[in-house]
Amino acid sequence: MSRHTLSVLVENKPAVLVRIAGLFARRGFNIDSLAVGPTEHEEISRITMVVTCEEHPLEQVTKQLNKLINVLKIVELEPGATVQRELILVKVRADAEARSRVLETVNLFRARVVDVALDVITVEATGDREKLDALVKVLEPFGIKEMVQSGMVAIGRGGRSITDRALRPVERSA
Repeated sequence: MSRHTLSVLVENKPAVLVRIAGLFARRGFNIDSLAVGPTEHEEISRITMVVTCEEHPLEQVTKQLNKLINVLKIVELEPGATVQRELILVKVRADAEARSRVLETVNLFRARVVDVALDVITVEATGDREKLDALVKVLEPFGIKEMVQSGMVAIGRGGRSITDRALRPVERSA
């Protein structure tokens, strides 16, 4: 089984995400990562999802997705041809004696301190999964109090845009 990153352009309408996630659930696929947001066109949203599965079942699900009326385009993003990022927020124990070492670690990973309290520091970092996993591993000995991580967002490298290529027009409601 391998990881696949899909970029799905959809009409920005209620319940579209539920139908797409339901299609994956009915097929027994686990969605490893999911991020949804608007695009440069207000009537279009982009769903970036990462799934772990075999190639053939993914092809079947992709064909079924293409049949959904609100799905405009599906592209599998290849890791070498895309910029991929995730966001993580981590609350790390940082008493007076550990604070300088935590700050040094944050700087090494080019992360940012976004909140400071007497006993904890909240760190924000962006990067690929490997970088964020490495940061968490280095921060664990200090004591992680709380952590939240976003889904992956990804965009193709270069000047080409999937919203410009082969995008059928979206009807606007009056």
